[in-house]
Amino acid sequence: MSSARCTVLLTFDFDAESSKEARGLTSPTPISQGQYGARVGVPRILKLLARYNIRATFFVPGVTVERYPDIIQQMLAGGHEIGHHGYTHISPLKLSYEEEREQLAKGMDALQRVAGVRPKGYRSPAWDLSNHSIGLFKEFGFAYESSLMGDDYHFYRIGDSNDSPGLVEIPISWLLDDFIHFEIVDNGAGISNPSRIYELWSEEFEGAYEEQGVFCLTMHPQVIGRHPRIRMLERLIQFMRGHAGVEFMTCSEAVAVWSASH
Repeated sequence: MSSARCTVLLTFDFDAESSKEARGLTSPTPISQGQYGARVGVPRILKLLARYNIRATFFVPGVTVERYPDIIQQMLAGGHEIGHHGYTHISPLKLSYEEEREQLAKGMDALQRVAGVRPKGYRSPAWDLSNHSIGLFKEFGFAYESSLMGDDYHFYRIGDSNDSPGLVEIPISWLLDDFIHFEIVDNGAGISNPSRIYELWSEEFEGAYEEQGVFCLTMHPQVIGRHPRIRMLERLIQFMRGHAGVEFMTCSEAVAVWSASH
């Protein structure tokens, strides 16, 4: 997709309180977990990225943009991309067509009004799409989306038609998501040691490197922001930078390069 042998995308879903609220978890303790992401997680992430001069992509719900405008401005000042992540972190599968369109419109308005950003890409809060989603993405002018799992290390197109090109899909994976490894979730998964996840993620990176593809991590400030985990991420960055021909990009940068030759 470029002169680089392998492209690395460090992506962060900055949900703050919104992911808890969408599940009806509004008591002080779960809400404070989301607030930790804003108070502790994001500053640690931004400091790490600045140390290695890496630009990342943050997918942010509109309600989080409205609550934390100063943090969004810090992200933009660091050269990072802000992507669309819904408005209130509600799954598109729970919404009618009109409600899903309203969520997209309100999220877009928040990003434009508060941050001065018109996002180029979208990631579903639920990592799932409705039957209406792709058509709505094209209506809103997104260049890419990142909620599907049809490949591991290579972009592909979705929603192509005779009269219009589709969007570029940046595939994701549960294996490459910090939440499933480091948080107690409904299916009973526990909390993993960062060294175990370093081994898993570094081996996945090696697969992307061998295939000359894209390595995309999905992380959450309230999860990866814990000190042992952010140190693990730094160790992984050092490992990846030690390979010749590795380039760190934002999602929109990588999509622009890929689209020029596809």
